[in-house]
Amino acid sequence: MDRHELVTSLLEARSALALDADTDGNLLVASNLSGTMQLFELAPGGTSLRPITDFAEPASGAYRPGHREVVVSMDAGGNECHQLYLADLDDPPLGETTELRPIAVDRAAMHQLAGVSHDGRLVAFLTNRRNRVDFDLIVRDLETGSERCYYDGGGYCAPSSGFSPDDRYLAFHRLGQRALDLDLLLVDLKTGVVAVVEAHDDEAAEVGPPAWLSSTSFVVSSNVGRDLTALVRHDLDTDGSLAPAVTKPSTTVLREGPFDLAGFVSPDGSTLLVVANDDGQSRAWLVDVSSGTDLAELPLPLPGAMAHAHGLPEPRVAPGGRTVTFSWTSPQGPAEIWRFERETGSLARLTHSPGWPSGVEGIVPELHRLPSFDGEEISVYLYRPATSRSAPGAAAATGPDSPSGRPPVVLVVHGGPEGQAVRGFDPTVQALAQAGFAVAVPNVRGSTGYGKRFAGLDDVERRLDSVADLGAIHEWLPSVGLDPDRAALWGGSYGGYMVLAGLAFQPERWAAGVDIVGISDLVTFLENTSPYRRAAREREYGSLAAHREVLAAASPLRRVDAIRAPLFVIHGANDPRVPLSEAEQLVASLRTRGVPCELLVYADEGHGLAKLANRLDAYPRAIEFLAERLGIDG
Repeated sequence: MDRHELVTSLLEARSALALDADTDGNLLVASNLSGTMQLFELAPGGTSLRPITDFAEPASGAYRPGHREVVVSMDAGGNECHQLYLADLDDPPLGETTELRPIAVDRAAMHQLAGVSHDGRLVAFLTNRRNRVDFDLIVRDLETGSERCYYDGGGYCAPSSGFSPDDRYLAFHRLGQRALDLDLLLVDLKTGVVAVVEAHDDEAAEVGPPAWLSSTSFVVSSNVGRDLTALVRHDLDTDGSLAPAVTKPSTTVLREGPFDLAGFVSPDGSTLLVVANDDGQSRAWLVDVSSGTDLAELPLPLPGAMAHAHGLPEPRVAPGGRTVTFSWTSPQGPAEIWRFERETGSLARLTHSPGWPSGVEGIVPELHRLPSFDGEEISVYLYRPATSRSAPGAAAATGPDSPSGRPPVVLVVHGGPEGQAVRGFDPTVQALAQAGFAVAVPNVRGSTGYGKRFAGLDDVERRLDSVADLGAIHEWLPSVGLDPDRAALWGGSYGGYMVLAGLAFQPERWAAGVDIVGISDLVTFLENTSPYRRAAREREYGSLAAHREVLAAASPLRRVDAIRAPLFVIHGANDPRVPLSEAEQLVASLRTRGVPCELLVYADEGHGLAKLANRLDAYPRAIEFLAERLGIDG
């Protein structure tokens, strides 16, 4: 097949994620079989997914225990104003909101599903409907329709793990006042007391969601007082009452080590699944809670990552640790659902999503570590092009404009910046590599997964140090047989900012760029982003009040005269995070200066492309743009 057909076929690969499980063993699954993420159900022992929703917009949700119903969360056109509905599982597929029972509907506000009680009576959600900025915690009784607000203390809040086993407590997260600062809050629904777990006013730290061992004991991942996250046990008072702060004397460190750790507990509290983040690759094993001994290490599929971070579904551990059901992704294929049986040690794949092109072998990356300008070590996943899996320095068939005989390279920079490039499936990375590009996927300073010291190395005044990491990678390219004269940048969101910053601050290094929903000016971005996000993002980038000059100095738009590489820009018209104006102002400035620049705007998208039809339009065009600029034959 030609390059366009190959790229298209890779982008059409489907995936499946396990969202929830009911007491009968059914799995609630999110899959993009229809082109957007929709809800499906997988019966015990079943092999096919039964559709529940069939909307144009992506849908997510959770079971309502004790009922054949599911809570559905859905926004409109990527605006992130999610609304909550109740859907009947025995009358699918559902494709009209009139078929749904509204739970929390206010089209101008955001509603984040924060949990469904174990008795199925209560639904909790976080919403900014009061003032469109601060998030309140609301608990709604589905039987009576009554609501109660349990938290209105302000700030940007996000869901955690929901209700405790006895439905007395409810957990949620609140961003702190500093970068990399995440508070875990527990609400006592009996008394109304709100407590902060592991209060850490003297340092920036993150406390993860509680994994409940019992109604008064739970495990969290925490980097309070340490660089990497450990697994910490908390025990409440015997009467279950909460003080205003649950402090460190009530804790016991269960596990810590050389990697960030996350923990997931079986419903009976007997077994803990420990997941380690080893440079973007997951390792996992089961631990007996009472004795602390290891029970089994999971024989995970091809080297990859367990999909549990950044809002992705958590693995589910059966009572006694008999089984573990989890979503797994690897560079060689999209996410699928797997199950580990501890008694037999066997691993079974539960879903088999269609779409991977026949005869195409997924490219496995090499992991490299290299020093940056100041000696700080950064990691890079290197995907060598399908046309030549050659050793460093060897020639590759890469087009007529390749006097060095070395392949061109595209650096794909992740978003966040509080994110991490992991050993998972990225269809654009595989498409670029299959099309003949080498692809370097770095974790520049500011990335998570390497400790909070490393994650804080790009904050505020140090923003351009992360851009300098791109320069260090560029200097490293010849040592691994790649052509530095034909190197391009590709990135989305904060990765889009990094693309623009690379072109503006290092114009001599980069031959082209692809910017997807990126920030062109940190000042105008903070001025125009959604009000509920502004304070949250100022923690990382700096505030308009105190750091305006710093923000301006790190903004690509303020150095637009230096940009000379052609640029391909993709943006959603409804983006609530990085508004479309960030793309429009940059493109207008470049065009007046004669710099080749193409802008694609999608009217039904927000912060990224959620719909397959739009991805199939935008990404092949972006790859063809790079092929033309970097000299790769079709």
